[in-house]
Amino acid sequence: MVRRAVAASAALALAGCASFSPDGGAARVSELTAARTGHPVSLQRTEADVDTAARRVAELLKQPLTPDGAVEVALLNHRGLQAGFAELGIAEADRVRAGRLANPTFTFGRLSGGGVTEIDRTVMFNVLGLLTLPLANDVAQRQLAQVQVRAASDAVAAAAEARKAFFGAVAAQDLVAYHEQVKEAADASSELARRMQVAGNFSKLARMREQSFKADATVNLARARHQAVAGRERLVRALGLSGDALAFTLPGRLPDLPAVPLDARDAEQTAIDQRLDVLMARREVEATAKSLGLTRGTRFVNVLEAGYANKSQTGEPRQNGFEIELELPLFDFGATRTARAEAVYMQAVHRTAAVAANAQSEVRETHSAYRTAYDLAKHYRDEAVPLRQRISEENLLRYNGMLASVFELLADARDQVTTVTAAIEALRDHWLAETDLRTALTGRSPGASPALAPARAAAAGQGGH
Repeated sequence: MVRRAVAASAALALAGCASFSPDGGAARVSELTAARTGHPVSLQRTEADVDTAARRVAELLKQPLTPDGAVEVALLNHRGLQAGFAELGIAEADRVRAGRLANPTFTFGRLSGGGVTEIDRTVMFNVLGLLTLPLANDVAQRQLAQVQVRAASDAVAAAAEARKAFFGAVAAQDLVAYHEQVKEAADASSELARRMQVAGNFSKLARMREQSFKADATVNLARARHQAVAGRERLVRALGLSGDALAFTLPGRLPDLPAVPLDARDAEQTAIDQRLDVLMARREVEATAKSLGLTRGTRFVNVLEAGYANKSQTGEPRQNGFEIELELPLFDFGATRTARAEAVYMQAVHRTAAVAANAQSEVRETHSAYRTAYDLAKHYRDEAVPLRQRISEENLLRYNGMLASVFELLADARDQVTTVTAAIEALRDHWLAETDLRTALTGRSPGASPALAPARAAAAGQGGH
């Protein structure tokens, strides 16, 4: 009896102490996000918070954007991400409510007649809620932790999308410059072919080939310019920009290929230990298990309320006592609630196992895609591009020695631009694959691995002219 009184007293004290945290639960989200992206995230709950973030974004956009700068802007400025953080406030409100005893109920009744007035008064407290308060508070705390992990997962996804959009936009912008060079070479070749045909030194078929190349170059340039616009707009959406902020500038080229590839040692175990979706699934299992324990503890008592009651009647002394309201388990002994909780628990267990297995598979796949992309980019940088440059230099020497025609020189120039274009695409694919690998290791599912873009058929065909 003494133990029950102590437990009830402790629960009552806990009910009076439950309160909201100063940061709205955002500190844990920021910690998880910073560990995986290198940048913290803040919950913008007031106009002052929004203004502070806007000033920082404006400062970052004054200089040419960088990959890390894009991530920071996205975490500060993306309103969709901030809207999702509202779930933190909901979960914390549930936690505080679970840590407080339900308000008591007061009933008042008055009957009069025949010169007699009868008044009933009752104050009822939820005794069962008081006894299960610590357990209910623990369940709500675990649910809040699960929401925090989910919010961090959304932030990591936003950061990854910003990085990938940045690399795509820079590569598309760079490709426009190279397709403009192709167009200039095609224009020059076509005009030279026209003049030589007029002079009788060039066949009609050879001139039409040059015209066909010019037509292809025009189409490719138009497509490249659209891809540059589309890539920039995708970046705009990923960063949540609008208005004057749309005037940001991008660097002229992609970052250089790292000297050594990313070391993904113990990648599968790292994913199991640090992936946010795996951690979130574990939190779900823990919360469900706690909920199951609560269900088993109250399966026979659904409603138990006790309180103080008194009754007064005209001309009679006041009557005092107490009242207990108890729902009798005559038709449902709680078996249905227990069975449901157990089914939900096993569902969470199986879901966690599936998430873990998928995480290991995705890490293996993204690591393979990353190493392939790195090796291809390195091949273009160290072999394909230097070889094409040496061939171009040799052709120029042959042209100066009158051993090669101007059309052979122009065709070689087109081939060189085609190789450089493929090298840009390979470097872009490397950075996209690197982002996916980092996300798969410690963040969440990166989705489908990026396809390694081969040299375009149209571009490859240009070398034959």
